[in-house]
Amino acid sequence: MSISTDVASKPVTHYAPSDWHTNNHLLSTNAEKLRENSHSQRQQARHLRNETDNRTSWGIHDNTTRLSNRIDDIENWRQTLERTLKDIDEEISKLTADKDLAEKALEAKALPLDVAIECLTYRDSRRSIDVVDDKANSELQKEVVVIDGIKEELQAKISAAFEQLCVLQEARQQLAADLRHKTEAKKIDTYCHDLSINSPDICYQPNSTRTPKGSVTPQTWEDFSRYNKQRADAEMTSSNRLREAIHSTIAQTDNDLEAQRQASEFALRKRIHEMKSAKVEHEWQKKNTEEEIKEMENDIRNLEQSIRDKENPLKLAMTRLENRTYRPNVELCRDNAQYGLVNEVHEIQDSMKALKNKLKDAHNARDALEKQLYRINQDLELKNNSLDLDNKCMQDRQRLTTPAVSQTTKNLATFSTDRALYTAKSSLYA
Repeated sequence: MSISTDVASKPVTHYAPSDWHTNNHLLSTNAEKLRENSHSQRQQARHLRNETDNRTSWGIHDNTTRLSNRIDDIENWRQTLERTLKDIDEEISKLTADKDLAEKALEAKALPLDVAIECLTYRDSRRSIDVVDDKANSELQKEVVVIDGIKEELQAKISAAFEQLCVLQEARQQLAADLRHKTEAKKIDTYCHDLSINSPDICYQPNSTRTPKGSVTPQTWEDFSRYNKQRADAEMTSSNRLREAIHSTIAQTDNDLEAQRQASEFALRKRIHEMKSAKVEHEWQKKNTEEEIKEMENDIRNLEQSIRDKENPLKLAMTRLENRTYRPNVELCRDNAQYGLVNEVHEIQDSMKALKNKLKDAHNARDALEKQLYRINQDLELKNNSLDLDNKCMQDRQRLTTPAVSQTTKNLATFSTDRALYTAKSSLYA
């Protein structure tokens, strides 16, 4: 009886039957939902595992293909650079041979220069405005270039060939360096291409996805090699043109001597004719200028007299106006006489001003004529001096004779021409 009393006295939570049924239903529902969620997670995990496996496999396959394509691109450029390097080596060899030929031709040139240099020395004694780079001077300078300057021209070609060889060597070094780099890059990419997931030397790398310092775009990579090739092609083209110019210079120098001598003498005769015509023109201008100065001096004297003639009429009009200011009271009237006298003063003053301005212009014109006359006289002296110098040139050039072409020179010219034609044909076939 006491036990039941103790049990009845304990506080125990009691639930309604509906709460009990609800709790059972909730447990069943949550279990089903968790199982469904677990099933969904398992399916998604399987799908993700399959998807990532496929993506990884295809990634390896695609990048292996990309590496293969990259290796092909590198190999194509390697072959192109190798061909270009071979061509530039051949061009360097040809240009070296032609430079040696030009040096031999330079050693064989020995022609007279005394007359041409003496003529230029005479003409250097011209003074002032007559020191003109005229056709005669130009032809004489060309004659020096053709006679003594043949050596300078050949030396210029030799120097140009040497510089071109340096440029070709520089382009060759750039090609060789690019070729070495591509060979090394192909070796690295081939090694990367041959790696697989089972390779023993693969491992985790720190910060492997970084962009290496100095990286360039594929377009920049291709442009760099294309620039090296195009530069080499351009320099080889320039070298080929230079070699043609060397052959042309060697072949043409002997034939240019007589033609240049005739051109120089023709230019000197023409310049003497022009100088004589200019001298006659200056003498005529001198005569007319002197006459014009005399006429201008007469006009200046007449203008000065005309200005002096206006002084008394001006004094008269001013005196009349001043005296009329003393008229008394209302007699101080601005009548027609007053206006007429005022206008007269203004007109005379304007006339004197115009005459003085014209006198000033006349003085300036006379001074300009005198300065021009002085310049004409000075120029006449220059023309006489220049004419004497050019006549001396023509007298000295009578000593100049065209040297006969020796058989040795003919043989050398024939050999040089044949060598030039042979080299040109060889370069075309090459």
